[in-house]
Amino acid sequence: MKTSTLPKDTPGAKTGGTYLGLGTYLGLAGALLAMIVLFSLLSSHFLSYSTFSTIANQIPDLMVLAVGMTFVLIIGGIDLSVGSVLALAASAVSVAILGWGWSVLPAALLGMGCAALAGTITGSITVAWRIPSFIVSLGVLEMARGVAYQMTDSRTAYIGDAFAWLSDPVAFGIAPSFLIALGVIAIAHLTLTRTVFGRYLIGIGTNEEAVRLAGINPKPYKVLVFSLMGLLAGVAALFQISRLEAADPNAGAGLELQVIAAVVIGGTSLMGGRGSVISTFFGVLIISVLAAGLAQIGATEPTKRIITGAVIVIAVVLDTYRSQRARKRG
Repeated sequence: MKTSTLPKDTPGAKTGGTYLGLGTYLGLAGALLAMIVLFSLLSSHFLSYSTFSTIANQIPDLMVLAVGMTFVLIIGGIDLSVGSVLALAASAVSVAILGWGWSVLPAALLGMGCAALAGTITGSITVAWRIPSFIVSLGVLEMARGVAYQMTDSRTAYIGDAFAWLSDPVAFGIAPSFLIALGVIAIAHLTLTRTVFGRYLIGIGTNEEAVRLAGINPKPYKVLVFSLMGLLAGVAALFQISRLEAADPNAGAGLELQVIAAVVIGGTSLMGGRGSVISTFFGVLIISVLAAGLAQIGATEPTKRIITGAVIVIAVVLDTYRSQRARKRG
């Protein structure tokens, strides 16, 4: 008789564990610390509270997007549309405020709703027709960007300071958006490691057939994850609007690569079934500190791209090595 619990030998069935041990966290923390020390030696202005508070206030959008991408990768998917969906959400907010005269809250809900709908479309098509999410999200990427251009007539829409409170520093130079992003990380971590939903996601990414044989339909869970990814892209759009005081239809171009890089650097497997929101946060910090440090030492744009790309390649190689070791142990 089928039951609604995962088989005992399915990874994550007992604890919702993500199989990223203490060594992974220590390694990420060590890499981050080494990077800070290096840039502190190369630039006399790097090691300052001003630098770190600036980094903190610039990364909330990347943080929440990386949380969503962690969940997507854990179930064995990928979403390339997050940058365009962010622009779509921002454009919807601008139309609601400037065109329709809506107040801030309904406009924000509309933007997040549009983004969640885009994620739901990606997930539904992926699941219903069993098409790789890579291909589906690539199509949604183009469609969402096109709709964003239509909404704004391909021009930046200046909204003003309606959302400025999100990015205005409050205590110790830290903006509310960063604190909200930390809250999202905390909730996502508890969801992934302490709930049945989290255990199901780990099981789906590790062995979807085993989950199905256990009497659990993985389809709604997979769609829900993509919907969540879209919703978080909508939240990230609000963070960007608060900083720019405008909705740019070109916003988020290439952002999906930064998001995926941060998640993979954090140790989440591209093959699914393994990942951690906390390690993803370390990945975001590493990417952000690297970018800030290279900027402070005057690195040229080609140099920045070469170094960042090399870090991503190393992370992917390490992920492949970990996966091979895990299969051998299994």
